[in-house]
Amino acid sequence: MTGPARAERPERFISLDMFRGATIFLMIVVNTAGAGTPYTQLEHAPWIGFTLADLIYPSFLFAVGNAMSFALTRPMSDRVFLRRVVRRAALIFLLGVLMYWYPFVAHGDGGWSAKPFAETRLTGVLQRIALCYLLASLLARYLTPRRLLLAAVALVAAHWAILLVFSPAG
Repeated sequence: MTGPARAERPERFISLDMFRGATIFLMIVVNTAGAGTPYTQLEHAPWIGFTLADLIYPSFLFAVGNAMSFALTRPMSDRVFLRRVVRRAALIFLLGVLMYWYPFVAHGDGGWSAKPFAETRLTGVLQRIALCYLLASLLARYLTPRRLLLAAVALVAAHWAILLVFSPAG
């Protein structure tokens, strides 16, 4: 059966899909480690150290960066680019906020009441991914490779300085 002509869908990168799936699988295992004391690798390390659980967030950012290299290199006007990037970042951020706010109501002694928005975490993982995606997209689009490298070094140095100045002693 033939129908009207469809726009060709972009090619899927199976290896990236597999990586995302493995990362989500690992995230589920870490988040639902079971009763009792979980394996050390399924808990986040203290300030000094590294475990398998600490690999999840960087893996998501790696997957986002790889997907950006495929999706944002197609020719498009600045207006289309900005609309896509801002819309996707806002959607990811909103989903993160709604995930922390859910369920939106709570049952207490006085019956059902709306859960206060003030109890919602605004700095969750999805919100951070959205901000990283937005910043990385804009930097990659509008900076030359040399300036992009300088921006990366400056961001790492700024992160290091913030940790040095604002981290508690010891």
